[in-house]
Amino acid sequence: MKHHMTGHRVLVRGAGDFATGIIHRLHKAGFSVTASELRQPLAVRRGVALSEAVYEGTYEVEGVTAVLTEADQIDKIIIEGKVPIVIDTDGKLLERGFDIVVDARSAKRNLGTTIDDAPAVIAIGPGFTAGVDCHAVVETLPGDGIGRVIYEGSAAPDTGYPAPVAQALPCTCSFDEVMTYLLRAPAEGTFEIVKDIGSFVEEGDSIGWVHTANGEKREVKAEAKGLLRGIIRDGTPVVEGMKLGDIDPVTERERCYEISEKSRAVAGGVLEACMALLSEKRRIHNAHS
Repeated sequence: MKHHMTGHRVLVRGAGDFATGIIHRLHKAGFSVTASELRQPLAVRRGVALSEAVYEGTYEVEGVTAVLTEADQIDKIIIEGKVPIVIDTDGKLLERGFDIVVDARSAKRNLGTTIDDAPAVIAIGPGFTAGVDCHAVVETLPGDGIGRVIYEGSAAPDTGYPAPVAQALPCTCSFDEVMTYLLRAPAEGTFEIVKDIGSFVEEGDSIGWVHTANGEKREVKAEAKGLLRGIIRDGTPVVEGMKLGDIDPVTERERCYEISEKSRAVAGGVLEACMALLSEKRRIHNAHS
């Protein structure tokens, strides 16, 4: 399906699983969306990460297709009805003049985004202060406030714990049973996959190995049973403590390839912020014209 260029050009910084929900929502809402990524994206939930286009050339999530391209081909890809993804490690893509910039890299800290990057700058999660380094922050902490748009102040600080998935489980489950379990690298080295996304695992199962520089093999084991919802790519360099994957206690394999409830909630907040900030810009313009 062809897509007509709109007057609202959006740059989403990041195209991992969380950013993908935002890209998907804005694209479907008619914005001309471009995404930027690293040369070697580290998305864990690769089944729902448009960043996979960096490796595959193209990648589709729920009907939206991303295409790895160069900056001078952005408009062509958008007109084709797709989302261009450009490798941008130094932020030069900002020089192309976007109407809206969304920092969706989920780094839990500000990696260099400023309020002057675009007429409307939106950031998600901790590490940003609305009115200082962006115009709006969208809350990412699970709970009643997720997706809330903040125009003054900051989002809740990072808890350091994975998000619960209680909404998808029976109410009789214990707290331990409603947590997504994270897999982390036991050492620095190169990761080798044993089980891939969509595998059902038992506690103690081997998920993969980290091959260290001195020739050691450090095993990564499942600490709970469930569905391996995400795992980084085979051969990825890792550092100790780095997130490698997650195990979801819910055993519905299709969840591996669906945008999460959390991502959809945050994407809704980003869309709200886009519309509110654009409306405010128009009001100010009309008042001075």
